[in-house]
Amino acid sequence: MCFALYSASKVASGAYRGELAALGLTYTQYVTLLALWGEDAVTVRDLGDRLRLDSGTLSPLIRRLEKSGYVERHRDQSDERLVTVHVTEAGYALQPAVDAARERVYEGFKLSVDDAVLLRDLAVRFCEAHRAHSPAHSS
Repeated sequence: MCFALYSASKVASGAYRGELAALGLTYTQYVTLLALWGEDAVTVRDLGDRLRLDSGTLSPLIRRLEKSGYVERHRDQSDERLVTVHVTEAGYALQPAVDAARERVYEGFKLSVDDAVLLRDLAVRFCEAHRAHSPAHSS
C-alpha cells in the first residue's frame, strides 16, 4: 500500500508540473491556493495543519505567493502572534486558469467520474483516520 500511495502522489504532482509551470506556480503553491480558495482568511497555523506543512516550509511558500501578488498576510490587531493569509484579487483572478489546467490534467488520468470521486473519498478517509490518531490531534 505504501509504495502505491507514494507512486500515486508522484504521478499526480508530476502530471501537474507542466500545466502549473505555465502559470508560474509550483505544485505546493497550487495546493496552497486551492486550500485558500476553499476558505480565505485562514491563520498560518491552520493552513499548515490543513496542508500538513511545518512552518519552516510554509513561511517561505507564503512569502513567494505574497511576492507574486496572490496572497497577503495580515497580523491580528488584538493578538500579534496570529497571522492570517488572504487571497488577493490577483489570486482570485488566477483561479479560472488553474481550474482549466486541472481539467486538462484530470482528462489525462483517464478515470471515470465515479472512479475519481472514489479515489478522492478514499484518500480523504485515509488522511482523516491518520489525523484522528496522530499525537498532535489527540487529547
